[in-house]
Amino acid sequence: MVFSESNRKERWMASALTSAQITWRYRIFVLTWLGYAGFYLCRKNLSVIAPELKDMGMTDMQYANYIFAYSLMYCIGQFVNGVLSDRFGPRTIVGVGLFLSVITNIFLGFSGTVFVLVLMLCSLNGIGQSTGWSGLVKNMACWFRRKERGVVMAWWGTNYVLGGALATMFATYCIYRMPFFSEYGWRSGFIVPALLLSVIATGYVLFTRNKPSDVGLPDFPEDDDIESDSQSGDSAAGNAVHHTSTSIILEILSKPSVWIIALMYFFLKLTRYAFLFWLPIYMAEGLGYSGEEAGYTSSIYELIGFTGALTAGYVSDKIFQSRRFPVGTLFLWGLGVCFFLHPTIASWGHLANAVGIGLIGFLTFGPDTLMTGAAAQDEGSQRGAATAAGFINGVGSIGQMISGYVVAVVTGAYGWNALFYLFVVFAFLSGALLASKWNHVPEFRKKV
Repeated sequence: MVFSESNRKERWMASALTSAQITWRYRIFVLTWLGYAGFYLCRKNLSVIAPELKDMGMTDMQYANYIFAYSLMYCIGQFVNGVLSDRFGPRTIVGVGLFLSVITNIFLGFSGTVFVLVLMLCSLNGIGQSTGWSGLVKNMACWFRRKERGVVMAWWGTNYVLGGALATMFATYCIYRMPFFSEYGWRSGFIVPALLLSVIATGYVLFTRNKPSDVGLPDFPEDDDIESDSQSGDSAAGNAVHHTSTSIILEILSKPSVWIIALMYFFLKLTRYAFLFWLPIYMAEGLGYSGEEAGYTSSIYELIGFTGALTAGYVSDKIFQSRRFPVGTLFLWGLGVCFFLHPTIASWGHLANAVGIGLIGFLTFGPDTLMTGAAAQDEGSQRGAATAAGFINGVGSIGQMISGYVVAVVTGAYGWNALFYLFVVFAFLSGALLASKWNHVPEFRKKV
């Protein structure tokens, strides 16, 4: 029996890796990668433009209000769009979000600095941007097996790491150096990235599909240990029962591991978005950099973060047998140490500051990518991957939503160094949450 089941597994794996399936996997990977990286063209540009807007009279509290408006809609959208992507498919939901982000950024470029108008457009951009992560994680979950996801999602998760870095540099180039467009100053930082995103959005909608069966290929079974009787019996029956949106939501919310990841991500995303939106301002005001220098230097956070995302995925799959929680724990505790040391390191000069920011990026994006990508897919399975990713990212987005106020209040009262010491607490607390599930594996694997 074992021998026959083993042979069945080998035959299935061989049939799964046909040239057509491999081609479609590459296509889905590349287009979804570009899709989410593209979102950052119309997300990260605001942080580069912010120093210019401050020179025109924007206050820290107004900037915090922009971030709050964007993040509030992004947060609400995470909870809603994850469910919508599971129900209607990510191609439709993400496609709408991409084009909404394009439109709002073009209008931002022509909006002037009218507070209420900018606030409204930032809110609409948040709605569009909120379709991206949960929908595209769902897209990827349908094309890759669980044992592949740690490594695959590590590479795929570089979309927002490299995407954020490249978007920062591109917006900086548009504002200060791009021929013709730089004449329009900060406005070009909204308009030109939006035009590029429109091209990416068109490619995504035209050339992706939600799952293999949409193009006549066999869908991948969720459990990669397909030789077990569970896959052909109990798991198949379970898939037949748990098919409504309500039942999927209840199933996801009944898992303590999902809540732990979500609570961890509240603190981690608060921290990451503080860096995403405020790092150029920190370098300009706290360290005396020029606007252009701050824009380019802040991209180091994500450029080095790229290697952290890859490292976390490989370590999870190759050393910890696809367990995500131990890797996240170790990275977060290391992050706490770096936050504690950074105020001292930054005082040593530009190079030392760049190294410190790079280390923080490495240790931030490792657990960020791993726990919101591969771990969310594991907990939600193909059926509920978008719902799980949307819930985790939604809770994290509550932290994102208040990050601007945390930065404005703490730095206004106590200075920039105090903010780093607050992040020490957040990092160690986040690591402790994940450590409580050190040996956790998803429920469907325990049944085999």
